[in-house]
Amino acid sequence: MRIDAKKNYDSIISVAREIFIEQGASASLREVARRAGVGMGTFYRHFPTREALLEVLLRESFDSLSQQAEKRKNASDPDEALLSWVQDVITFTYNHRGIISVMMEAIEDLDSALHVSCHSLRCAGSALLTRAQSEGRANPELTGEELFDLIAALAWLREQPSHAPRAEHLFHVMANSVIMK
Repeated sequence: MRIDAKKNYDSIISVAREIFIEQGASASLREVARRAGVGMGTFYRHFPTREALLEVLLRESFDSLSQQAEKRKNASDPDEALLSWVQDVITFTYNHRGIISVMMEAIEDLDSALHVSCHSLRCAGSALLTRAQSEGRANPELTGEELFDLIAALAWLREQPSHAPRAEHLFHVMANSVIMK
């Protein structure tokens, strides 16, 4: 990549990270380009879709969450490992407003730039769930896809001001129905 192109790319990433934290995943791409000091043509040459930009911004975090799940897979308390990871994912999605709907769409869309990262994240959670289930510590009827749906539902609730106070309570309700003591 040419030096000026690399500079533009890095500027877009830096500005997009700030704007998405401020405004959420549906922030204006035009605003990202403007604040990065590039035209829309330059922006779209680097990131042809919103998902392509989000994939670059989120890949490191998704990889980190997947690695955390891998490390927790052999924990002595598999149900605690599962629940703490679920809480971490919910917190992550809450801190990245609007990302949960993008993730839910990407997991179903094989052509989405975010599909592989979201699929890996779901597989990581599924592995923790399977471990807890194999030791009789988690509800055997729950699937990895359903676990991802529960995470999405709880993350969405935390984003809604009128529902946020109940989100923590509902997490505990969900945990008590998933975990078998």
